[in-house]
Amino acid sequence: MAALDHLPRDASVAVLRLRSLGDCVLTTPALEILKRARPDLRIAVMVEDRFRAIFEGNPAIDAIIPPSLQSLRAVKPRLCLNLHGGTRSAWMTAASGARYRAGFGHFRHRRVYNLHIPRAQQILNIERKVHTAEHLASAMFWLGAPRVEIPRAKLVCGQFVRHESIAVIHPVAATAEKTWPAAGFLATAERLRAQGVEPVFIGAPTDDLRVFSAYRNQVGPLSELKALLSSASLFIGNDSGPAHMAAAFALPSIVIFSDSDPEIWAPWRTPSEVLIRPATETVLAALVRLRVTA
Repeated sequence: MAALDHLPRDASVAVLRLRSLGDCVLTTPALEILKRARPDLRIAVMVEDRFRAIFEGNPAIDAIIPPSLQSLRAVKPRLCLNLHGGTRSAWMTAASGARYRAGFGHFRHRRVYNLHIPRAQQILNIERKVHTAEHLASAMFWLGAPRVEIPRAKLVCGQFVRHESIAVIHPVAATAEKTWPAAGFLATAERLRAQGVEPVFIGAPTDDLRVFSAYRNQVGPLSELKALLSSASLFIGNDSGPAHMAAAFALPSIVIFSDSDPEIWAPWRTPSEVLIRPATETVLAALVRLRVTA
């Protein structure tokens, strides 16, 4: 019998997803599948405060808790599902007090878990690489959720009003290797502006966007970025967390990859162009294919 069948009505489930913006966004399809399967379950997501906004307002989630053992034990989980997989999340899973402790079988600290989730290929009965959204959702199927089409990621924003004249551009990334040259983003922004589309460059408060100062810049909390993306009509950027946020709002997206694998990290369920180390003209041509006048 699957684990979900062993959980009593209204049981508490703790899902550990401590950090990483893209990972947090791509966890939301799995949470939706879990909630659909067992609407009675009380689902608590453990995440660092800087990524809390990703889960705020999500109807599949009953509580968002900080990454501490005290907060974890306070929700009295019957099932503790570790989707993070690191050492810290493993020892918190071990000490959670949960009857069922689930983690992927390839995680470190394997003995912490009494439910070892197989690889997604085995669960989904496929041999190809799987997208991160498929990988996370497959855990819910193995736990007993009915096999369904994996939905788009979900971000909730109360200001969902689409404006056709805004293009959100994310010109930074976690590493220099993942960052497309600034000159390419500037040339793309210039073309967009010439066609009446307002480019808005985004970044974290620690990012230096001075080279893009001729255009509107927005740095700030994730709640403000959600509002901006919900009102935009296009996303252009490096392979990074904001690209997955854009996909959650179904934005047509151009995402520029370098060393990361697009089969695993491409925009999930949104019209998109994935380009690997492109020339500027290649990006402009992608705009045309996405039916953006530029």
